[in-house]
Amino acid sequence: MTVEQNVLQQHSQKHQQTLLNQLKEVTGTTDVQLLQQALQVSNGDLAEAVAFLTEKNAKVPQQDETTYYQTSQVASDRYISVGSQADTNVIDLTGDDKDDLQRAIALSLEESNRAFRETGITDEEQAISRVLEASIAENKASLKRTHTEVWSDSPNPHDRKRIDNCPVGLKNVGNTCWFSAVIQSLFNLLEFQRLVLNYSPPARVHDLPRNQKEHRNLPFMQELRNLFSLMVGSKRKYVDPSRAVEILKDAFKSSESQQQDVSEFTHKLLDWLEDAFQMKAEEDREGEKPKNPMVELFYGRFLAVGVLEGKKFENTEMFGQYPLQVNGFKDLHECLEAAMIEGEIESLHSAENSARSGQEHWFTELPPVLTFELSRFEFNQALGRPEKIHNKLEFPSMLYMDRYMDRNREITRIKREEIRRLKEHLTLLQQRLERYLSYGSGPKRFPLADVLQYAMEFASSKPVCTSPVEDIDTSAPPGGTTGQQLPPPSTAEQDSLPPLESSGPASGPTTAPTAPQQQRVPIHKPFTQSRLPPDLPMHPAPRHITEEELRVLEGCLHRWRSEVENDTRDLQGSITRIQRTIELMYSDKSMMQVPYRLHAVLVHEGQANAGHYWAYIYDPHQRCWMKYNDISVTKSSWEELVRDSFGGYRNASAYCLMYINDKKPFLIEEEFDKETGQILSGMDKLPPDLKLYVKEDNEQFDKEIEEWDALQARKAQQEKLALATAAAAAAASAASSTSTSSSSPQPMSIESSPPDNAVPQQDPEYMEQPSPTNDSKHLQEDTERAISRAAAEQEERSPEALLNAAIKLEYGRLLRFAQEDTPPENDYRLQHIIVYFIQNQAPKKILERTLLTQFADRNLAFDERCKSIMNVARAKLDLIKPEEVNMDEYEMWHQDYRNFRETTVFMMTGLELFQKTNYVEALMYLIYAYQYNKELLLKGLYRGHDEELLGHYRRECLLKLNEQAAAMFESGEEPEVTTGLGIMNELVVPCIPLLLVHDTERDLLAVEDMRNRWCSYLGQEMESNLQEKLTDFLPKLLDCSTEIKSFHDPPKLPSYSTLELCERFSRVMAALGRVPSEGR
Repeated sequence: MTVEQNVLQQHSQKHQQTLLNQLKEVTGTTDVQLLQQALQVSNGDLAEAVAFLTEKNAKVPQQDETTYYQTSQVASDRYISVGSQADTNVIDLTGDDKDDLQRAIALSLEESNRAFRETGITDEEQAISRVLEASIAENKASLKRTHTEVWSDSPNPHDRKRIDNCPVGLKNVGNTCWFSAVIQSLFNLLEFQRLVLNYSPPARVHDLPRNQKEHRNLPFMQELRNLFSLMVGSKRKYVDPSRAVEILKDAFKSSESQQQDVSEFTHKLLDWLEDAFQMKAEEDREGEKPKNPMVELFYGRFLAVGVLEGKKFENTEMFGQYPLQVNGFKDLHECLEAAMIEGEIESLHSAENSARSGQEHWFTELPPVLTFELSRFEFNQALGRPEKIHNKLEFPSMLYMDRYMDRNREITRIKREEIRRLKEHLTLLQQRLERYLSYGSGPKRFPLADVLQYAMEFASSKPVCTSPVEDIDTSAPPGGTTGQQLPPPSTAEQDSLPPLESSGPASGPTTAPTAPQQQRVPIHKPFTQSRLPPDLPMHPAPRHITEEELRVLEGCLHRWRSEVENDTRDLQGSITRIQRTIELMYSDKSMMQVPYRLHAVLVHEGQANAGHYWAYIYDPHQRCWMKYNDISVTKSSWEELVRDSFGGYRNASAYCLMYINDKKPFLIEEEFDKETGQILSGMDKLPPDLKLYVKEDNEQFDKEIEEWDALQARKAQQEKLALATAAAAAAASAASSTSTSSSSPQPMSIESSPPDNAVPQQDPEYMEQPSPTNDSKHLQEDTERAISRAAAEQEERSPEALLNAAIKLEYGRLLRFAQEDTPPENDYRLQHIIVYFIQNQAPKKILERTLLTQFADRNLAFDERCKSIMNVARAKLDLIKPEEVNMDEYEMWHQDYRNFRETTVFMMTGLELFQKTNYVEALMYLIYAYQYNKELLLKGLYRGHDEELLGHYRRECLLKLNEQAAAMFESGEEPEVTTGLGIMNELVVPCIPLLLVHDTERDLLAVEDMRNRWCSYLGQEMESNLQEKLTDFLPKLLDCSTEIKSFHDPPKLPSYSTLELCERFSRVMAALGRVPSEGR
């Protein structure tokens, strides 16, 4: 059961009749039983009921055109909001892809909504206000209950102490991040701040409020003053706005103040403040027309000029927040242009008796603070719920409003007509250019210049045979491997390792490949081979073409390609010039006289039915943007603002823009002391009553700090006493055991001399072990095998010659491993460090020393030949001078390999646990494997493992955990719910910034899926305790900050020998199979 249905049920019979009337008007159906059946089937959902009836081919009445132009009539109110939220969030079905029936329904629904405008209650508005309704429902409970971890105060008051004069944050007291964003934006308008702080209620109100407005607005005004005073002079890092929010909550629940949308909060707030200042102004200026500072600060006027059924009209109207549609526009100016023109305006200058209707808006007076409300929500009739528009919308930091002013009406019309003409020409040129860039008649199209180039390359190719199949050996098995042997290392490859001594032979003979190697297919690897592979397919070529034909064809193709390239350049140049002309159309000085600078951007992250709000506010004194996110206030940048506010990038976007007149500096200027001329700051800004209020709060906070410090001092003293007692007990125990210890043997000195055969530098553990372990045995066997082969093939039997020959044989073997293209489960880099070094182009000196270290292993077999070779290798190691091998670089390469093996163990363990569906334990291994692997890949492509594979399983693990946690939450059982939310808070939520920080499309989609799953619960009926837990949890999940907060330590890793590591890695990778290319 949805939130909308709960609301609808509360209206009982009267609202039921309202729905019947709406359905009758929308669909034209007069059968009452059918209408009631539709409402019953749809559970009271108007959109679903309409869909049910339209499926039965119900007829739709024609829309009365005059209803659309109700704003042209003289308004009885003192102001109106241009195109209310009810208008801007109506279903948009007027596009070309919608049929006439749906278009008529959309218009009819719009007309129906206008009928309810006076009451402010419509079904669409109720749907859009889900977040606010949930917030209001939670406020009272949240003020009484103990706050959960995310918004709980730190027990240490020093953590909550304000640092210097940093801006003060606002505590989230139960889904009130929207309140914080709006209040901070207004507070940082210093003129507005001064008006609120210096407000004093009318004298008559101290006796008894006359009406409900005074009873509501004046207490709120006082709480707002208290809140602003704390934001000015508090010693706390953030303050609690609960009292002001409580008054707002009661007002939102009242019938006369139905809240429509979170973005309407600013309008309601200013409305209340206007009433409060109006009462004060009427008292101060009896007999004169009072001036309301709120109206002068936030309200402007525009002139509506138009034609209604052939009759011209002009009407001046007042506006506060100016609503703008987002859908279909790329920047703020396009939104404004569309909002200033309604209907078909072609007839505005035509004959009087024209049947067309339309109107233009021209600003006659702009307010000092100009606020645009961006309509990013629309009602989805098919789904029966509002949806957020994530489209990108750009806006400038400096906005010039000259083109929308009434005094520039004529010149703007001329420029608009010129722009319209240029855009038509631009569209034509772009269509022509597209024909050149996407040539062809099939589904795949290519640039025409490339097509001609391909044809020219084909014509000039020489055939190598008369048939494309005759040069293939049909007797060979599939794959063509017969007779193709892996070529032995070339002379260059054999000599790539510098000779160890000039006295040794330059090279040794290479042995023929073994039987299994003869079946391998040589695969071209650009990193390790510079030559082309021998089995590349033959290039297609014409078999019959004369020199004359080729000459003529090449001449034509060259000429045509030149013509196409010239035409393409001309079209691109013309398009660029026209675009530049349009951009500069309003750049002359006469149209840059009304500058408005961006002051604040209010951002919403999430979906239509849930989300998180914060604000970016410009600090003119520090000349930087600040991010106000509840209790957190941090420095930001224009780049971060653009990323989070323009939309189209994540599910975060601006929903409100606040501009200020750049020619009125008093809006943001500090106040000066009239006597001293000094800037007033801190407590000096406050009137006496608020100074006392802030002083008392600061004294209370100081007392809290003193009590905390005293408590910590007592704890420290108790710990010292406990340590002293334990030390005394230990001393007594030691004294009692002196006699027995005197007869015990003395321990060997730590500084005992090293054995005679110790080497100056310690080599990596996987290269040499003090005793024969599995790793050293494996390496030892490879070394002995190389020595035996060298002895069998080498004529000269001196230890130095055998060492050189053995090293060349071992290097050749490892080189082949490095060049071989293997499946993921056979990673030769894990078998030997030299393979890793070769693939990553390690310096030759590093390779040389590493191989020498392998042959200098003291654990080699104890026959005389191996001993002599080991001694020669160790001697050569000692002879290597520091300037020949940079030991820092040598250690860095070996450390990188250790990191590679460690990352492999993280990856392998995580994937094993994932395969066993142990997602809780698998997550940390996969998270650290991905992070460490990414660091490795920064140094080279072959430094780590497949990033896409690791990213896939990291993402899948989080999605699996999210599903598990959601299923536990849905069960409704208290232990299950607690466990599920614990999984989200401790595992999933801390990992979300890791997915957001790199902005890969699949990771962003995964985050979106996880958030949507939890946001979908907002529209469902559930127990109050579940609703409370969900409301506390969602702000954490929806925080789109990429700041990585507290995180788990890396899991401890077991140690594996090389053989064990390779075998387990092979099993895990073979079990995975291939990750689908489409990912999730």
